[in-house]
Amino acid sequence: MNTFKDHFSGHATTYAAARPRYPESLFEWIASQCKSHSLAWDAGCGNGQASLALTDYFDRVFASDPSARQIASAEPHGSITYAVEPAEHCSLADNSADCVCVAQALHWFDFARFFAEAKRVLKPDGVLLAWTYEKSSVNQDVDAVFEKLYRGILDDHWPPERKYVESAYRDIVFPFTEIESPHFELRCDWTLSQYLAYLRSWSASQRYLKATGIDAVAVIEDDMRLAWGKPEETHSVIWPLTVRAGRFASLFFEGEHR
Repeated sequence: MNTFKDHFSGHATTYAAARPRYPESLFEWIASQCKSHSLAWDAGCGNGQASLALTDYFDRVFASDPSARQIASAEPHGSITYAVEPAEHCSLADNSADCVCVAQALHWFDFARFFAEAKRVLKPDGVLLAWTYEKSSVNQDVDAVFEKLYRGILDDHWPPERKYVESAYRDIVFPFTEIESPHFELRCDWTLSQYLAYLRSWSASQRYLKATGIDAVAVIEDDMRLAWGKPEETHSVIWPLTVRAGRFASLFFEGEHR
């Protein structure tokens, strides 16, 4: 059964250029949780941002995504094998991966099927790590315009899976023995044009454009320019990042979520 919902292939190149980068401290911590470092699986890898970072800590990285366009936009690397395939049906061998990483993608998966596949692929005592970042913050004025876009114009255009991101994945039942993770955040120093490109990369922005023919970001752009100040001036954009991490639990969970 194919459950893939493709929200990003139509703007894969824009998506790759507009998304924030994960902090190096995240990957250092991931490596510290693994008993060996032969193979990492980056499930739902998108354009391969996390895949590239993992190559500094693992001998090989297997990076999979159901979107051929996203894979085509990924940067080649000698230690990465890219594959166009769903996370719920991975071509890796049983007990082959030291860790399974999911970067801002778990909410798109069929939870029960993916967790079963992760359990099959992971080595004994292997680790599954899924992370998500929430709404960004710049300053009071910019954030107010942000909310006008996020909660006002686009409110009815967010995919239903967005609720898992907004709850920082807390509403997903995790069938592994949980590992407490440190606090992480993403931080980018962006100009106005970079920030607007990020807003346009949202799945809701793309859905709104497809449904109405209107660029939702253009609707709030004048207000955002006033809030931002000089367009070439950089502001720090910060996203809280939450990691759900765990090793195998003795009982396998059959449901999807609470």
